[in-house]
Amino acid sequence: MVTSASAEADEHLIREAEKIAVALGRMFPGLCEVVLHDLRDPQHAIRVIENNLSGREVGDSVTELGLARIEDSGYPSVIQNYPNQFPDGRPVKSTSIGIKNSAGEYIAALCLNLDVSVLSPVTLALSNLVATDTEHREQPLETLRDRSARELRQAVEELAAERGATPRSLGREDKKALVRQLHQDGYFDSRDAAQAIADLLGVSRATVYNYAK
Repeated sequence: MVTSASAEADEHLIREAEKIAVALGRMFPGLCEVVLHDLRDPQHAIRVIENNLSGREVGDSVTELGLARIEDSGYPSVIQNYPNQFPDGRPVKSTSIGIKNSAGEYIAALCLNLDVSVLSPVTLALSNLVATDTEHREQPLETLRDRSARELRQAVEELAAERGATPRSLGREDKKALVRQLHQDGYFDSRDAAQAIADLLGVSRATVYNYAK
């Protein structure tokens, strides 16, 4: 039989968990939905839904994991990083944390649902940005002097990509900054480097020397 003291203690525990749910959701706006389920009332379980991405509301019913915990106190307390899906089909990475009272009964569950559809393109872009050429991994690193035409082209394209453009589509100030970076990195020590840079940027050789000043 549930005493008034134990019920009060359970309610206090859930109210403390509400603070955690709100704080976590507000830390990751637009990315991670955080839901606190009150497992004592499975038909109206959702107590908090912060950064709502699934379209559910406070007072909605518990999920299958919540029902499993209600039926079995031995059910795992933490189920981490499992694949899930929002109602509109977006892929989700979820973590569910069961919360027990002093009697060892599940009374709540804190669930985090990360929208990986937002992160996947970012991950791919970052992967491409930081990727390095492993073709000659076993060879010693080259110095900044005597750069080959291939290395110079790669450097120009990478510096332009950092500015979200192709070398020829860069504005005047970005081209000037790019040329100065190449000069600082020693690319002008290579023979005919200025003309090669001019061809890549679509400007004259004189302009490249002017930018380098």
